Amino acid sequence: MVKTQITLIKAIMSGILVGIGGILYVSSQDKFIGSILFSFALILIVARGYNLFTGKVGYLLPYKKGYLKILGLTLVGNTIGVLFTSSLFLLSGKNIAINQAQSLFLSKLDQMWYETLVLAIFCGFMMYLAVDSYHKIKNQGAALAVVIFSVSIFIVAGFEHSIADMVYLFLGRVFTFEALIFMVIVVIGNLIGAVTLNILSSLIKEEM
Repeated sequence: MVKTQITLIKAIMSGILVGIGGILYVSSQDKFIGSILFSFALILIVARGYNLFTGKVGYLLPYKKGYLKILGLTLVGNTIGVLFTSSLFLLSGKNIAINQAQSLFLSKLDQMWYETLVLAIFCGFMMYLAVDSYHKIKNQGAALAVVIFSVSIFIVAGFEHSIADMVYLFLGRVFTFEALIFMVIVVIGNLIGAVTLNILSSLIKEEM
């Protein structure tokens, strides 16, 4: 029970940080600067060992008993954290940033489902590379650079990050069936992208 609570709390912390990152992004007038500011969230998440769905989903295979429960708790906790942060920010009166979040999310709904899936897969690639590289690159400066650039790349390129997209959804209050389907597709795409790179990485290790 204690382990479950810790997993959930770590996931909520990640959701809060991504929420702050998303708010920083929609509050910035420059897309690139906003993406750099957003990376603050992922740096703290990997440095403190918090649970972020897009950082953990890549290690789903080879499957270990109990890992689906961890992923489920992580996704729930991330959602709670994002909802908490977004709800607070909606009371801030920063309507320009809030309206920007709404416009951003609504524009995403104009994509075809397969376009969203592809963009989410690419984001899965970047998040796996960011998290895995942070733990495996010995040079701390280089590891941090990979995290920062990975976040900047997925934002500037318009790749779909499931937890970040939740921020724009909650800030924009776009609670529709279409929005729900969009989020499901993004979650699946993030999973496919991250798991694919992890499997390929595992094959390289076996050859070595």
